[in-house]
Amino acid sequence: MQAEKLSPSKSGQKIAHRARSVTAAVILSRLLGLVREQVLAAFLGAGREMDAFVVGYRIPNLLRDLFAEGALGMAFTRVFSATWEKEGKAVAFEAAREALTVFGTLVLGVVLLGEVLAPQVVGLIAPKFHNFPHKFTLTVLLTRIMWPFLLFISLSAILAGMLNTLGVFFWPALSSALFNLLTITGGLALYFLFPLLGLPAVAGFAVGVLLGGAFQMGFNGLFLARKGFSFRLRPAFHSPAVKETLRLVGPSVLGLSAVQLNVFLNTYFATSCGEGAVSWLAYAFRLMYVPLGLFGVGLSLALLPTASREVARGDLKALQESFSSSLLVGLSLSLPSAAGLALLSQPIVRLIFEHGRFLPSDTLHTAQALSLFALGLPFYGATKVIVPVYYALGNTLLPALSSLLAVGVNLLVILLTLPLLHYKAIALGTAVSLAAQCLFLLTLLQFRLSCLLSRRFLLGLGKILGATFFMGVEAAILKDRVPVWVLIPLCGGFFLLLARLWGPEEALYFWKRPLKK
Repeated sequence: MQAEKLSPSKSGQKIAHRARSVTAAVILSRLLGLVREQVLAAFLGAGREMDAFVVGYRIPNLLRDLFAEGALGMAFTRVFSATWEKEGKAVAFEAAREALTVFGTLVLGVVLLGEVLAPQVVGLIAPKFHNFPHKFTLTVLLTRIMWPFLLFISLSAILAGMLNTLGVFFWPALSSALFNLLTITGGLALYFLFPLLGLPAVAGFAVGVLLGGAFQMGFNGLFLARKGFSFRLRPAFHSPAVKETLRLVGPSVLGLSAVQLNVFLNTYFATSCGEGAVSWLAYAFRLMYVPLGLFGVGLSLALLPTASREVARGDLKALQESFSSSLLVGLSLSLPSAAGLALLSQPIVRLIFEHGRFLPSDTLHTAQALSLFALGLPFYGATKVIVPVYYALGNTLLPALSSLLAVGVNLLVILLTLPLLHYKAIALGTAVSLAAQCLFLLTLLQFRLSCLLSRRFLLGLGKILGATFFMGVEAAILKDRVPVWVLIPLCGGFFLLLARLWGPEEALYFWKRPLKK
């Protein structure tokens, strides 16, 4: 069975169509993710318990990018796609069994080590918590509860990459929504049950995270079984698939170590900015993560298998076309989203989070961080499109170096601005580092793929920037006159109207079917 071959003129539309199918599920996931954050804000506020939960959840997530959505997941998707293209279904499935066995064993070892060293890890990432013994002890407990989540999400990412290669995009994306749903319902039930058992109520939300991760892994496995895949232990540590995946992952370990160092630095500085700072930054980044999920995740997942096949066929012209179109699609969504978040940050935060124990002062602090985070959103979204092309080309070193650059820029900005901006310096450093990383990768990719940024691309980008500017003017004029839940779709509709009048056509790829209906 051979994968379909697309003409370069259709590649962008095909990727956008696949990304759109992912986006439908991701919208639900992000909405449920916001509901989860609303629940946490209402019951935990932005104080001691929420700070402990954020740090406890962040610690296993320091490795999540390496073992799940990042290097391992993307590297194996490339190997699986190429194996399927060249050697067929049976060989590709056997390679998947070997990878699941080997990498599952590796991650399990990391989880067990993390359980033992949880106090030392918490002390390293949040040393100021030592000044508050109860807060430190609570953070260690929550960390130990949530460590196994790393195993579930890592295996789930490999299974999702296989489904994407097989042309299934909606269901693995929906599994994230189910994760959030189970985290909310299970966490709430246990929040009220645990105090009756003499356990901290917040630990209920931590167990909810664990249950959601296990369900997400099982859900993806179920759909793979329907595609004919059956898992059997294959401890083939020296198989070609495992070796090739490790070869691709190797340089990325350096890069992702840099990414995790960035997270470590942000957490370290945030915990020194007083109680609530960790929570404000976490809530703000969650809001920025919503529009990123609506386009960045979908485009990244849809582009990688397509780009891998085009490289396997040696069709670099098709790869250039796929990338340019995908980047325009992403920018047509990320630029207006960034403008909207920056201009409407306070009413958005007030609408979503200001309930229960989340106070008006928390709204102000979170909105200030969100406005700065939003500056990096277009660059973050673009990087989500750029990195899969590097992986498809078998080059994981340059993404790794870009991550090191991002760490240096982030640290420099934080050190220079922390005395003046306090916790807001962390949001600014993140945004500037995302911009530096994106421009670095894009510049070098331009040398690798000639005519990557064609005149047509630059003209399309100019039109997107123009439409974003006029949409921003509309938002600034109406933000004190129109409720934010009305203003957001109003601004989005105005942007789409301008895009339909001016172009580029890629700005409508996500919306073609809805607009026709």
